[in-house]
Amino acid sequence: MFRKTTIALTAAASMLASTAAFAAGHTKDIVDTAIDAGSFETLVAAVQAADLVETLKGEGPFTVFAPTDEAFAALPEGTVESLLMPENKDQLVSILTYHVVPGKVMSTDLADDMEAETVQGDTVTIDLDNGVMVENATVTTADIEASNGVIHVIDTVIMPGM
Repeated sequence: MFRKTTIALTAAASMLASTAAFAAGHTKDIVDTAIDAGSFETLVAAVQAADLVETLKGEGPFTVFAPTDEAFAALPEGTVESLLMPENKDQLVSILTYHVVPGKVMSTDLADDMEAETVQGDTVTIDLDNGVMVENATVTTADIEASNGVIHVIDTVIMPGM
């Protein structure tokens, strides 16, 4: 179901109840959708620091589990600042690409306890028992379509190997 690809991460969409930020339909790519949403400044900064912007503006399709600014703020103090340092770029790329699955996976395509291989190379587990969970993160907004994929907003930054 998920084809292997070398393409890396993407950005996100809005946790706002209103979908006004997405009124333009699918004309914007994942990065521009995240920028316009206004709730993903940290994610966008991380994507820029990891040099993944052009990749994520590419054809895709990508499925992105996009943490909000609040999700990044919940990390231990100093974590985000450390990850954004040039010497930690490889670790940042690994974390960001762990949030991306190749292909366009809508919420209707999900099955309980399914595993999906991420662009990073590890798998994430999807749990449907209590809402939609990706690892330890809850999907707060699903199926935000972009011109090159789909965004599912999550409330927690997920980490590879945890």
